[in-house]
Amino acid sequence: MVSTTMNVLLINGSPRKEGCTFTALSEVAGRLNANGVETNIFQIGKEPVQDCVACHVCRDTGYCVFKSDRLNECVDLLKRADGLVVGSPVYYGGPTGAICAFLDRLFFFKSASYAHKPAAAVVSCRRAGSTAALDRLNKYFTLSCMPVVTSQYWNMVHGHTPDEVRQDLEGLQTMRTLGNNMAWLLKCIDAAKGSVPYPEQEERVGTNFIR
Repeated sequence: MVSTTMNVLLINGSPRKEGCTFTALSEVAGRLNANGVETNIFQIGKEPVQDCVACHVCRDTGYCVFKSDRLNECVDLLKRADGLVVGSPVYYGGPTGAICAFLDRLFFFKSASYAHKPAAAVVSCRRAGSTAALDRLNKYFTLSCMPVVTSQYWNMVHGHTPDEVRQDLEGLQTMRTLGNNMAWLLKCIDAAKGSVPYPEQEERVGTNFIR
């Protein structure tokens, strides 16, 4: 039994609001909802996304200095969320440039607020390039102390249109399993509150190899 209302933020990195990536994310969200977890599908949209320029302003403010897109809105949503799922179509064997630029700024000097939140990546492709795209997206989580949630197969769906994605029965089952697994992990974390503390974090050490 979940003691508090949990919620998962699902970021749709596709320029198409209700395309193939949305179809996959919706399948994950459906299982989360069925397990009593609220969901919010956040689409970054078709407008240009500013890339990170490493100005370091967010180190002090907690927010990105660029306000031409919805990045800072998403920062607040992720801080309040208990888990994260990032979805992207596959472009030339990787995630979209927009979602990479968005995540660069979402995580740069902000990831401490996301530590220990379960996370997962989902990709949609017509045919190939999915595993390379997943690898790129998962790095944001593995560099931020975020447990990566798995499924029964790689988190991918195949199809050129949403209707084709809905015919990918194995892919949709993989999405549902991912939703169930994330809900289970969230409930485990919730049940451990007050008895199992989060891991102690050492002061960060950085080593440069060129001196």
